[in-house]
Amino acid sequence: MANRTVKDAKSIRGTNPQFLIEKIIRSRIYECKYWKEECFALSAELIVDKAMELRYIGGIYGGNIKPTPFLCLTLKMLQIQPEKDIVVEFIKNEEFKYVRALGALYMRLVGSSIECYKYLEPLLNDSRKLRHQTREGEFVLVHMDEFIDALLHEERMFDIILPRMQKRHVLEEANELEPRISALDDDADDNMETSGDEDELPPEKPTKREDRKRSPQRKERDRSKERDRKHRDRERDRERERENIRADRDREKYRERSRSRERRHRSRTPERRERRDRKEERTKSRRDHERHERDDRRRERGHRNKNVYG
Repeated sequence: MANRTVKDAKSIRGTNPQFLIEKIIRSRIYECKYWKEECFALSAELIVDKAMELRYIGGIYGGNIKPTPFLCLTLKMLQIQPEKDIVVEFIKNEEFKYVRALGALYMRLVGSSIECYKYLEPLLNDSRKLRHQTREGEFVLVHMDEFIDALLHEERMFDIILPRMQKRHVLEEANELEPRISALDDDADDNMETSGDEDELPPEKPTKREDRKRSPQRKERDRSKERDRKHRDRERDRERERENIRADRDREKYRERSRSRERRHRSRTPERRERRDRKEERTKSRRDHERHERDDRRRERGHRNKNVYG
């Protein structure tokens, strides 16, 4: 009874939410001490206190497959199915990083593709360190953005097969998702603007006394250096613009190639099926014809033998 999903729980992708975790791992969780002592009779309000006590993330470890408290609480959330607002508060919690990691994993398991991109992508700006217990039972340090990136792109996490997600560019083309602007791009643009402003600062004008002391040859050298510096700056800016144009062009080519490949695949699939069916029919008819010819030759040979020996 304690291991059953709540009665009013909604099915996730057509199945019981607990079935998102494989049966052998579920049975190990049901048998472990943490599940029996700490997760018994937990509600959506009480599970927050248990999540605040987490000190590391992880799945299973050891030769006899022991589950971590993080994995036990994940299964408990799948069992009691808390409301979406509670899960969103888990994700937005900035004080307790393991509460945020638990909410992110649960959202990745039960949320739609749009919800996962909407609530998990902002966490890529969180670079705090997390303790991760590996399969061998050792602890390693990972960062929150690495953990979120793995949730969005990997097929398996903590020995749990993650549900498939739609590609981001597909949702962007369908106008269901806004294009993502990375914080790194903003920093790069700011740095470029700052460097451009620094390069455009006018040189300090020499005083009249210094100008009188300079010889004509030195003035000519200074003017040539100034021209060379401006030329290098212009060339650098042009090269930067060309690289950006090439990158945009390559990105557009890749997207166009993937779209044309998908269209070609959709259009050619029925034709290939028809060609395959026609080829199978021709092969079958040819085999039938050859079988009939063999039978006719066998009958003629039998008639000849009968006439000779009859």
